Amino acid sequence: MQPYLLSLDQGTTSTRAIIFNLQGQAVATAQRELKQFYPADGWVEHDAEEIADSSLAVCRDVLQQSGITAQQIAAMGITNQRETTVLWDRKTGKPLHKAIVWQDRRTADSCLRLKKAGNEAMVQKKTGLLLDPYFSATKLEWMLDNVAGARARANRGELAFGTIDTWLIWQLTGGQKHATDATNAARTLLFNIHTQEWDEELLALFNIPSSLLPEVHDSASDFGKTETRHFGAPIQIGGVAGDQQAALIGQACFKPGMVKSTYGTGCFMVMNTGSEVINSQHRLLTTVGYRLNGKVTYALEGSIFVAGAAVQWLRDGIQLIKQAGDTEAIAEETVDSRGVYLVPAFTGLGAPYWDPHARGAIFGLTRDTGIGEIVIAGLEAVCFQTRDLMEAMKKDGAGSLKTVRVDGGMAVNNWLMQALADIVGVHVDRPTVTETTALGVAWLAGLHVGQFASLDAIADLWHCQREFSPKMAAEKREQMYSGWLDAVQRVTLKIN
Repeated sequence: MQPYLLSLDQGTTSTRAIIFNLQGQAVATAQRELKQFYPADGWVEHDAEEIADSSLAVCRDVLQQSGITAQQIAAMGITNQRETTVLWDRKTGKPLHKAIVWQDRRTADSCLRLKKAGNEAMVQKKTGLLLDPYFSATKLEWMLDNVAGARARANRGELAFGTIDTWLIWQLTGGQKHATDATNAARTLLFNIHTQEWDEELLALFNIPSSLLPEVHDSASDFGKTETRHFGAPIQIGGVAGDQQAALIGQACFKPGMVKSTYGTGCFMVMNTGSEVINSQHRLLTTVGYRLNGKVTYALEGSIFVAGAAVQWLRDGIQLIKQAGDTEAIAEETVDSRGVYLVPAFTGLGAPYWDPHARGAIFGLTRDTGIGEIVIAGLEAVCFQTRDLMEAMKKDGAGSLKTVRVDGGMAVNNWLMQALADIVGVHVDRPTVTETTALGVAWLAGLHVGQFASLDAIADLWHCQREFSPKMAAEKREQMYSGWLDAVQRVTLKIN
């Protein structure tokens, strides 16, 4: 009986389960939307129990749809929205507060205080990250200080912290495993990426008790087995990685210098730097790409907070479109943006600006501006932000990039992918399987249980479905990008 691999992909706006065969082809998919909570300006929360329930539901749905039983699943992998923070009771497994989402900016002032006190250099040296509300540490500190009794209970060892992977592992294994992998640990501001350990100096800086923390594993490892009651038989959890690192693996970017860019809610560009730690001088992040057999592969990452979320805003916020897929046809019918720029700084700006106080704006409006021009401006904003990241990578010594491998929901938009090639000036390769985040942890799980011999065997399974080559004249490309930089300058505050 052919074995399969099950991926649980817990994202920001939805939870998905995908069953893959050993050739990396998706056999069945199930998905459920996730409710977003916005209790204050710049605050974003999720219901952690809804995340756990929807994760169980989509796994059951996909097994039922496909007719595949739990016994046929060789292993499962978990990939997750990173940095999102959960604090729960070790005895009951109940969260003490809604999960604070990676997009949440409530701790901006706390981060600024720590910066002004001169802590960022030490933090960046140890973690590869910047002092920003994006990461988990200040979110966890906020919970301990703002949920009644939480800090005292944490000090007594009654509570557990985790990013979404850890929360799901705990729930799936019935509390038998409190674990994370190195890629997720590396996004907390509490993990030293050089020693590969939770760092006492960082814990002290953020006032976090070490008793809260999960055990850190390789990305392909024994994360326990699901309880029999969930799926009718236990399933080995063999692979875990944060969503962007999972996509790096799913894109088979196993050689230094290879780059992938994922276009989902946000946009994340990640470059494999091998065993070399590149300390960015241009406000990119140094992070763990993956850790296998105790060996760390590092990466350079640029994070954009709003990509697909801009299209959601066009649909839900100002209702210019009925569904996200409409943008491609509208863009095809519209000549160009006519000088309109949309800066989607709805929750601040990520790399390379890192301005949590910036807010969105549309520039260049005239009486001729219509829905088409604003839609194109929303799509082009994704391309311009990608160019920002690529320019920063070049300045950090990445060399001249020629190709980027793309994935995520927006990658199916042919107009957008051609615009990306034009505005960034590189070849854009879209793989046959665009669900590379889910695929990456399926491959990790398969590695752990011996279904794949090596990373080379996995790389052989990656195939390009379509390549987009730059067609735009260099002069126009630079003119458009200059207009974008001007627009960004108008929404950003002075960066401290």
